[in-house]
Amino acid sequence: MPGTDALPRRVRIGYGSGSVATGAFGTVPGLMLLPFLTDSLGIAAVWAGLIVFLPKFWDVVLNPVAGRISDRTSDPRGPRRPWLLRAGSLLAVAFALIFATPEMDSKVLESVWVLVFFLAAATAYAFFQVPYVAMPAEITRSYDERTRLMTWRVAILAFTIMLAGATAPMIRNAVGGRDGYRAMGVVMALIIFTGAVLAYRGTRHAPIGAVEPGPGGLRDQLRIVASARDFRWLLTTFVVQALGTGCMLAGVDYVANDVLEQPSAGTILFVCFVAPALLLTPVWARVGERIGKKQAYVLASLVFASGALLVSLVGTVPIALVYLATGLVGVGYAGGQVFPMAMLPDAAAVDARRTGTNRAGVYTGVWTAGETLGLALGPGLFALVLAMGGYESSTTGDVVQPDSALQAIVLGFSLLPAVLTVTSLLWLRRYSLDAAAVDR
Repeated sequence: MPGTDALPRRVRIGYGSGSVATGAFGTVPGLMLLPFLTDSLGIAAVWAGLIVFLPKFWDVVLNPVAGRISDRTSDPRGPRRPWLLRAGSLLAVAFALIFATPEMDSKVLESVWVLVFFLAAATAYAFFQVPYVAMPAEITRSYDERTRLMTWRVAILAFTIMLAGATAPMIRNAVGGRDGYRAMGVVMALIIFTGAVLAYRGTRHAPIGAVEPGPGGLRDQLRIVASARDFRWLLTTFVVQALGTGCMLAGVDYVANDVLEQPSAGTILFVCFVAPALLLTPVWARVGERIGKKQAYVLASLVFASGALLVSLVGTVPIALVYLATGLVGVGYAGGQVFPMAMLPDAAAVDARRTGTNRAGVYTGVWTAGETLGLALGPGLFALVLAMGGYESSTTGDVVQPDSALQAIVLGFSLLPAVLTVTSLLWLRRYSLDAAAVDR
């Protein structure tokens, strides 16, 4: 498996550009789809949560398959790159159609429309995300270079998340109604397509060679990957934290509209959450180089959980303090993205060196399946909390919610993510790969 120690900046930026696509698709459905279903289509919270969850669950099944297929791809442009353009283009089209739901005078038919095109988008996303995440293990052999590569990726990811997450509600509110959601869907689809093209072109000079997948079928490969102890602990940690992040993303719109009663606050909350990642990602990278990725990941997780606990005071303290607490969450979120994504290719590379076969695609397929599951269960779990609190759905979004529903929104947005994040560290304690183990 070819590789180099240092990468030119153009390759780092080119690779990181793929986060424009992953950031937009990973953020906007989690932020906007549940409110679209409950407050525009009038679908009950439980059923809306199921619609959000099912396509993501399909991704959990599909991602390892996509990884295996990308491992076996033979193309003069590289084994991963063709998928960036093909799947990225299909993802953009399907995404726009999710929010283009026509008025059918039937909640069932409208629900089916959203489910079908969200399923199509999730399928395309699997064949974009898995090859994309597999590339770092093949681009460089260096433990620290992978952190630097992830720094660019997370910085661009943070910028995209902030751009998409802040502008999507603004577009919807500016246009209004279902047309607002349709316009937002088209704009976000263009952003996704742009990210796919930039990643495809930006990695054309990346030092990626031919992939030689390991012997045996997919089941055999998955069994071997599942037996990788450090990968298993890292994945479990990341999935549980993704579940908490998914809860927070799903709750932003509800906190702004129902708890704070200031729709514009949703954009500010989102910027407070993401802006620190844009500014502090290089700082976290230096922290990781000084104290190690695992220790830095623990520190970032504790910062995230502390901020989430403070956010639970929303509605009882001045809104400025809520924004500051959300900013603290964002500081932890930045590190919580850099380090696991830098540790993943370490685990795949160690396996390739130990066995002599490259299973990077299968590793990243399992990884993205877990990440997808966590981010999908997050809105689903938040929707369940809403239902338990008696949240009332509508087609206009102007229903006055009972106190129990408001309490459920705060719980799902703050305390629940904090508890999940701290709990995830029980698995991270067992992770043992460090620079000496990876570079030897």
